[in-house]
This record gives sequence, structure tokens and C-alpha cells, in this order.
Amino acid sequence: MSELHKFLFEGLPVRGMLVRLTDAWREVLARREPGHEYPPELRDLLGQMSAAAVLMQANIKFNGALVLQVFGDGPVKLAVAEVQPDLSFRATAKCVGPIEPGATLEAMVNVQGRGRCAITLDPKDKLPGQQPYQGVVPLHGDQREPLQKVSEVLEHYMLQSEQLDTRLVLAANGDMAAGLLIQRLPVEGEGNLEGKRNEDDIGLSDAFNRISMLAATLTTEELLTLDADTVLRRLFWEETVTRFEPQKPRFACTCSRERVGQMLRGLGRDEVDGVLAERGEVEIGCDFCGRHYRFDAVDVGALFTPPGHQPEGGTATTLQ
Repeated sequence: MSELHKFLFEGLPVRGMLVRLTDAWREVLARREPGHEYPPELRDLLGQMSAAAVLMQANIKFNGALVLQVFGDGPVKLAVAEVQPDLSFRATAKCVGPIEPGATLEAMVNVQGRGRCAITLDPKDKLPGQQPYQGVVPLHGDQREPLQKVSEVLEHYMLQSEQLDTRLVLAANGDMAAGLLIQRLPVEGEGNLEGKRNEDDIGLSDAFNRISMLAATLTTEELLTLDADTVLRRLFWEETVTRFEPQKPRFACTCSRERVGQMLRGLGRDEVDGVLAERGEVEIGCDFCGRHYRFDAVDVGALFTPPGHQPEGGTATTLQ
């Protein structure tokens, strides 16, 4: 069962979370059509992104969708993980070329240095005219050197955007996607800004650095094979850790026939009619869950008919 554990270190301004996506992650992979399975390197990248996105959503408690995207100029054009407030998530990736065995993030997405990481917060109840918030960072650090891990990219993003020190350990394979997040809690006033930290703030940072170094000793094998109790006990056995009731992330797709219909309306009647004339029907497949939506001539006519004027009938189908 997939689970997310939140915890605090008693007496220290440090919080943590551990996520283990098991059945939910296998459901993501099972939705791929036979013959279109992800190469192991891309599978693991997407799994790490899924774990990271769940951690970030749980961390900020945002009432809307958190969307984590990595895109660039390599064989992987786009990888996406989206998490809702209830920690339901979905993920997909688009690959247009071969991926070499053992390929790094740079080799998959950032070949010419044009790779980017975007984090979008899309509110559930938007105000009139309100747009989603999006932050975009390049896939390199302060020294302009390419970052080879999703965890490094997101640590850099959190420091730049939130001024919060963060340590992320991520891992994934065909059975599990998992992650550990350690973060220094914000202090009052300007204490988070470089050059504004007093001696007390420095002491608080030292506490984070110590916990962070312990977290960094966690190996990929340990993260993917040990249960949450064992991981936390091995890493922080000298600390007093307060744990909260675990949450249950799950796979869920937000696609629907209504959303597909809205998308077709956005394309315009002429373009949709062109597809209909060529193929006899319009079929749209969801990249996230594999569900297919089909619209025949009557369905298309209804889409572009004002409310209250739709004819009865049609053979609208939704295929799993």
C-alpha cells in the first residue's frame, strides 16, 4: 500500500517526509500499452518525479493541482507528474528517440543545455482572471554545471524560490517510487535571506545540516526495500522524532469525456470535421491512463450545437 509519512524533529526547526509509492506506481506503469513500456532510465526518472511531486504537494498543502514537468532537447521531450490535494497523482512522459543504457538526466533532457524544470500550481477554485502560478528553472546549478539528478534540480529550485534549505533523496524502479524530504523550517523575519542570518539562525542551519547529512547516507537500495519504520530508525536513531498519521497517495486520472469535448471545441469545428471526414470518427487517447474517447458525427455535431438544441442519439463511447 502506498504511504506518506510526515515527521518533525523535537527541539529542531526541521521537518521531514517519506513517501513510498508501491501499488499506485505499478498502476501508472500498467497503464502503458503493450510494446510502449518506458525504458528503465525514463521509468526511473518518471518515478522519482512522481515521488517528488507527492512530497512537494504534501509539503505545501496546496488547494489545487501541483504539476512537475521536466522538458528539453534530448530524446525525452517531456516528463510530467501531477498531484491533487488528496495526493492522488498521475504521470506520463513523451520520448522521441532512443535512450542509452544508464543515461543521466542530462543525456535524456538536457543535451544542448536547454532543459528546464517547471513547477505549476493550478488553483482548484480560480478567481476571475486568475492564472496558475509557474516557476521555471534551468537544469544547472549556480556554477552553470548540468545537474544530473531530479533531486538536485528540485533542491536548487526550493532554495532559489522559497529560500528554504531542502534535502531530497529519490529512487525508483519497476516496483516502487520513493523519496525522502528533509527541510529547514522557515524562521521569522528576514532570517531565510542570505546575509541576514544572525548567530541563532546559523545554529538552526547547523541543525538542518546535521540532519541533512544523515539523510544523504540513505542508499537507493535502502529507500526501495526498507519499510518506513526501519528507514527512520536507521537514519535518526539518536533523534526524537514525532510522527503523524500516514497518508495514502493513490493513482487517479482526471481525464473525462467532458474535458475531451472541451478540448475538441477549442480546436474548432473545421479541424474536427476534417478528422471526422478522414477517419469516420474522432478518437482521443489519454496519455496518463490510456483511456480512449470516441466521437462519431452525431457526437461532434452535439459538441458544436448550443445548449438546448442538441439532437438525441449518437454513439459516444469511452474505451478503457
